Amino acid sequence: MSSAAVTPAARLRGLKPDWLNDPEIWRTEILAGLVVALALIPEAISFSIIAGVDPAVGLFASFTMAVTISIVGGRRAMISAATGAVALVIAPMHREHGLGYLVATVILAGIFQVVLGALGVAKLMRFVPRSVMVGFVNALAILIFMAQVPEMHNVPWAVYPLITGGLALMVFFPKITRVIPAPLVSIVILTVITVAAGIAVPTVGDKGALPSSLPVPGLPDVPFTLDTLTTIAPYALAMALVGLMESLMTAKLVDDITDTYSSKTRESIGQGIANIVTGFFGGMGGCAMIGQTMINVKVSGARTRLSTFLAGTFLMVLCIAFGPVVSDIPMAALVAVMVMVSFATFDWHSVAPKTLKRMPAGEIAVMAITVICVVATDNLAIGVVVGSVTAMVIFARRVAHLTHVTAVTDPGGSTVVYSVTGELFFASSNDLVSRFDYAGDPDKVVIDLSAAHIWDASSVAALDAIETKYAQRGKKVRITGLNTSSTDLHAKLTGQLTGSH
Repeated sequence: MSSAAVTPAARLRGLKPDWLNDPEIWRTEILAGLVVALALIPEAISFSIIAGVDPAVGLFASFTMAVTISIVGGRRAMISAATGAVALVIAPMHREHGLGYLVATVILAGIFQVVLGALGVAKLMRFVPRSVMVGFVNALAILIFMAQVPEMHNVPWAVYPLITGGLALMVFFPKITRVIPAPLVSIVILTVITVAAGIAVPTVGDKGALPSSLPVPGLPDVPFTLDTLTTIAPYALAMALVGLMESLMTAKLVDDITDTYSSKTRESIGQGIANIVTGFFGGMGGCAMIGQTMINVKVSGARTRLSTFLAGTFLMVLCIAFGPVVSDIPMAALVAVMVMVSFATFDWHSVAPKTLKRMPAGEIAVMAITVICVVATDNLAIGVVVGSVTAMVIFARRVAHLTHVTAVTDPGGSTVVYSVTGELFFASSNDLVSRFDYAGDPDKVVIDLSAAHIWDASSVAALDAIETKYAQRGKKVRITGLNTSSTDLHAKLTGQLTGSH
């Protein structure tokens, strides 16, 4: 068919994703969105309590974050909503200054995220090693499980068989059929049992009142002054950084699970736009939610933006149209879902004895430090930063020991050639100065760097120091074998790194 014969309708069909024509994908995405929406409600209410705001503020945030990020985000099927990490950061702002300042902080945090995304902050993800990623995932699984412990403490005895039954349903129901997500089946069956039998157990309604109307956009109730800006800016920057760290790590995790690539730059900017929108609708802001994302992607099998959009949409529909029904869902059913998610999220292979025997000690240490920091601080961002820095230190020490210096004196004894092998940077170059025999060497010294590379000013300073020590004894040094980039760096910095006194 010629290009002239292509109709507008055919051209439009070519622009639509293939999955739009697949009923099975539609069913998977719709049911996944429903399960996630049910799981979001108690979480959003809990995070509202942490932030010290009305439950509706957290629920509105989850609605606007999910719907907005489904359109502007970079990672398909990832769930963004109100989160505990963000709630902890902005709680002091609400406590000290009120809701208006909290909302203004959310909007400014979104602006920061858009700017950071445009500046390429997502590229920093390349510096997160695999051992940190594994530690992050395992710590996340532990945190998800620990978050369920309070729901199993000082509760009626009936909660325990309900949780056990919910777990059994999620394990065995998929063996019968995978058409309907097992978590949804578990939630429905346990709700029917508790309501029909009149079993008195904690329910979603006990967490707080559900909103009865949609959020209305508006400006934050704060004075638009420089003083307000200086008050909210530190909290906004902290929220922006924590939110981006958690979102980018979650996106990378989903990339690995689905074996697909996503734009981290678009995700960073999308998170910012979602927080700006959320702020104007009076929400408490948020970021990617790993637990709900695992429900959506790993448990329910969702892969498109539709599930994310519907999670937010269903959340509001459930709260506004079916509030009384949703309020009757036993917390035990949602606890069972989250416990199953925590077990599915944990990388059990990483802690298997066979794996630990083969792994380098440094890699195990980095993984363990990441887990400990995350669990101790209840902050995924801190754990990732500490783990990454630890990994870099271990790497630097390992590479520093790979630098070797060998000396060969010519038969006449008038020249000595030192061959340097390895990477010269701050960690290895500090020891370089001590590898030369300044007093015993002949008058002519050649330093051959053909098998080495100069990475930083510390290395140039070390070479200058070697030349100075030989010059003080009336001996001449010639440096040879520099590759192009090493030559440029050495020429630019040699003799310029120490001032004359």
